[in-house]
Amino acid sequence: MSDRSTHWDHVYATKGEAEVSWYQDSPATSLAMIRAAGSDRDTAIIDVGGGASRLVDALLQDGYRDVAVLDLSANALEAAKKRIGQAASTVDWIVADATTWRPTKTYDVWHDRAAFHFLTDPRDRAAYVQRLRSAVKPGGHVIIATFAPDGPEKCSGLPVQRHDSASLAAELGPEFELIEARSETHHTPWNSTQAFQFSRFRRQK
Repeated sequence: MSDRSTHWDHVYATKGEAEVSWYQDSPATSLAMIRAAGSDRDTAIIDVGGGASRLVDALLQDGYRDVAVLDLSANALEAAKKRIGQAASTVDWIVADATTWRPTKTYDVWHDRAAFHFLTDPRDRAAYVQRLRSAVKPGGHVIIATFAPDGPEKCSGLPVQRHDSASLAAELGPEFELIEARSETHHTPWNSTQAFQFSRFRRQK
């Protein structure tokens, strides 16, 4: 087990769902951007670093039938499975590190809220983008949300790499076209605020 996996398994083993700063009762911006990508109910969607996020619940409630959730932490995914109940059997749960994972299929939408910004080493970011390129279909969409340039410098005790749309575009490369960017002020469970940016790119066909 990697140091990253150990860290996140410990977090999810010792804290409840609403006891982490990134908790959202309703992932409204993520869901809106997935819908804006023109997805239909057979769209293949992967939530990278999804943890115990409620995005998967919202996608299933919306009727999406091809949903995967990838996370370093088996504990996080188990928490999500238990919350969802019987419908969890329709989801592809993947315990993996996005920098070393080997995708076995391709996706129409790659979504990542608050995972990429933990990759402070350029080599890890390059490895992540390599996996992304092998997993996203031509014409597919990539949605990445990170702390904005004026957001926090750390999360869960770890340093982060803050981004805007331009820095993400530089990481992804010219085959990914920026389609839209949104700002969001996230309110943590203890009423502090965090500046996020959401960027949606389309892979050129």
